[in-house]
Amino acid sequence: MNFPPPTNKQARIIWASLTGLAVAVIVALVVGAVWGLERVLNVLAPVIWPVAVAGVLACLLDPVVGFLVRKKVPRTRAIAIVFVLALVIVAGLLASVVPQLVVEARDLAAKTSSFKTELPDKAGKLAAEPPNWLPKSLLPALRAYSESAKSTVTNSPAPTGVEIITETNPPMAAPTLPALGDSTSFKSVADYATKLLPKFGQWLSQVMGFVGSVFGVIAGLALVPIYAFYFLLEKHGIAARWRNYLPVQDSKFKDELAFVIGSINEYLVAFFRGQVLVAICDGVLYTIGFLIIGLPYAVLIGVMATCLTIIPFLGAITTCVVSLVISLVAFGDWQHPALVLAVFAVVQTLEGTVIQPKIMGQRVGLHPVTIIIALMVGTTLLGGILGGILAIPFTAALRVIMFRYVWKKRET
Repeated sequence: MNFPPPTNKQARIIWASLTGLAVAVIVALVVGAVWGLERVLNVLAPVIWPVAVAGVLACLLDPVVGFLVRKKVPRTRAIAIVFVLALVIVAGLLASVVPQLVVEARDLAAKTSSFKTELPDKAGKLAAEPPNWLPKSLLPALRAYSESAKSTVTNSPAPTGVEIITETNPPMAAPTLPALGDSTSFKSVADYATKLLPKFGQWLSQVMGFVGSVFGVIAGLALVPIYAFYFLLEKHGIAARWRNYLPVQDSKFKDELAFVIGSINEYLVAFFRGQVLVAICDGVLYTIGFLIIGLPYAVLIGVMATCLTIIPFLGAITTCVVSLVISLVAFGDWQHPALVLAVFAVVQTLEGTVIQPKIMGQRVGLHPVTIIIALMVGTTLLGGILGGILAIPFTAALRVIMFRYVWKKRET
């Protein structure tokens, strides 16, 4: 049976439907791949994170090793020298920073409960006597927060009479054990053991799980320098022969696959090496700035900023909010929060104009809006900090693929 050919309108509808179906299939495949990657990361995290940390460490130390090799130092000896220098630097930092860090962390943990009562009072005072630079639109929010927090504290339920009577009653005497020859004693012991054994087994499984996790972390930390040493030692061999281990026969497809993997690797190395150095610089600048303005817990905030700034934008925002809260509770005026904002503005300006261009340049080349969207998607799909860290290099890798095959004509 012969069907007439479709009209132009029907053909457009058919092609639009096929295009939508293809887009839906691609989206489903991407979602399935991300879901599978999240599952794989959860299962293989104890194996992956030591290798990942060792790779980042090798990326950071490789320029120093290369400098020594160019000075005619044997590579193995150069790696050993760099490891010793890194160990001395880390030991010096730990000896100088960790004691102060422990003191500040302990003090902050002891005062955290008082923040719930002090912060609404300080917010109400700031709303009652606002500085000129504070936007007027924030005043209703400050007043509402202060009033709601105070009402929550004052309206907390008082202890009932039953509770008071219970607390004032004298402690009950310990029950007397039945006589040894009593037949009910064995039944009581058996019932008690029956109830106790499941709880004991649950407690034992929790203890063993905790011990296993701690042992896994210790084993992973012990493997990090070993992995890093071999990454640095076999750098040239890996770079020269990694194409041979691709499970594909020599063909144009293998060349394209090698190009894509090589480009992704360049982005990964550039991002992690650069972002770690940027985070260290930001942490040092935040610590110096907060020490100058007299902010409590300056060292603790600087270390926190160093760890969180590895994730762009989110680390800076978290550091700014925490610093503002601490300054408001500690001083209760508007001058110190203003100084915190000034330190934050100076550090961010230096990062955007000096630090990041000098360290990273345009090697990642992602627009800030793209980075924010990638962070939101990464933290949602891959989960937590690991997803935020992996979101940027994965997005840069996707950019390589899109520029190679979609947005630009293929270069011959």
